[in-house]
Amino acid sequence: MGRVLVLGGTGRFGRNAAEAFWNAGWRVTLFDRRTDDLKAAAQGMDVIVNGWNPLYTDWAAQVPSLTARVIAAAQASGATVLIPGNVYVYGEDAPEVWDAQTPHAAQNRLGRVRCEMEASYRESGVQTIVLRAGDFLDTEASGNWFDRMMAPSLKRGVLTYPGPLDAPHAWAWLPDVARAAVALADRRADLPRFADIPFPGYTLTGQQVTNLCSAVLTRPVRAKSMSWLPLHLAAPVWPMARHLLEMRYLWRNPHRLDGAAFATWLPEFVHTPPEEALARAIAPVLNPPRPDRPKRADAAPRPAQAG
Repeated sequence: MGRVLVLGGTGRFGRNAAEAFWNAGWRVTLFDRRTDDLKAAAQGMDVIVNGWNPLYTDWAAQVPSLTARVIAAAQASGATVLIPGNVYVYGEDAPEVWDAQTPHAAQNRLGRVRCEMEASYRESGVQTIVLRAGDFLDTEASGNWFDRMMAPSLKRGVLTYPGPLDAPHAWAWLPDVARAAVALADRRADLPRFADIPFPGYTLTGQQVTNLCSAVLTRPVRAKSMSWLPLHLAAPVWPMARHLLEMRYLWRNPHRLDGAAFATWLPEFVHTPPEEALARAIAPVLNPPRPDRPKRADAAPRPAQAG
């Protein structure tokens, strides 16, 4: 085991990664941007998990500088950087199956930011692990597509779906992604200097997601197409709407992440069944936890160090 510094430990990936490293026996430090110095905090670390993810509207302004800071800290400390890659880098004209050899040809603004970010890591000489995944399913209602846009209408027996129901779409259960991150960190000495590893997760059509939700809830669920009109109307005055529309093609275009490289490096990895992942992702949306609810005695431990 080793020492890991988690950036963005309260965010979706960072929170899950911190817990997974902690449960695997690593010594986990959560970086506090208000008080900590990144270069100093990175000293003595074996791995830096970069879970920083600004709002879409801040990507162009913030991602390059955040990337430069992480690279500088890793160069000074010798730590491996692990980042959650996304599928934006491939662009609208990409083939249906994506792997490490698929060109990063995105032309949209968010995709270009991510292309440039990954290129910076590749060119830096810092050992970097990019664990690339599709849309997240989370253990909490953390503002992702599923819990914010799709699942709330399940209260009425409806799944609101953003794309065609017959188009395959890449999904990733965050606790599984986090476990994979730990397993790859354990194998960092064997990995190439820049490792681009797609996480296969689940490839599901909208109808398959609907059927799984029905099975999980043990009652009929029907799919309803999400209207994009409100975002079009809001786009002139709401920058976030413009960015959401920019990524609409990911719901329209069939795609999946090839799992061959993942299976090569982690042949014994066992994925959580999709019905179990969806059940756990649905629960906090339909039954939000009360803020004053005491923590279960058997809940998984959280990282104890705050800095």
